[in-house]
Amino acid sequence: MHSHHTVEVGDALPPLQLPPVDRLTLALFAGASGDHNPIHIDTDFARRAGMPDVFAQGMLGMAWLGRLLTQWAPQSRLRRFDARFQGITHLGNAMRCSGRVVEKLMHEGEACVRIELRSANQFGQSKIVGEALVALP
Repeated sequence: MHSHHTVEVGDALPPLQLPPVDRLTLALFAGASGDHNPIHIDTDFARRAGMPDVFAQGMLGMAWLGRLLTQWAPQSRLRRFDARFQGITHLGNAMRCSGRVVEKLMHEGEACVRIELRSANQFGQSKIVGEALVALP
């Protein structure tokens, strides 16, 4: 784990590269999350809704950003985690999650860092941006 003496503003978290989104991943996440919206499972339903095909659940993308964070610091140090959805993660999108330390601050008496988060596909299109507050040991 990184101590507040070793973490600097501008530091990048080790990126998380994911395989291309496929139908199996979406079906498994639907089962795990309890979100059975057919727009993520049923091609015919998605097309009737005006989409080219099924697409990833927003919370799946957020879960990947959570994995990026917890590979860097234990979950017990996570104080806040917010995300904004900027685009749809389509089948075949191979997402890359990245993070960067943008501020060191005191929060409720703890030394913390604010981390900017981004999930983008292989074409460089941002799908989720967010930020997290992580306490330092």
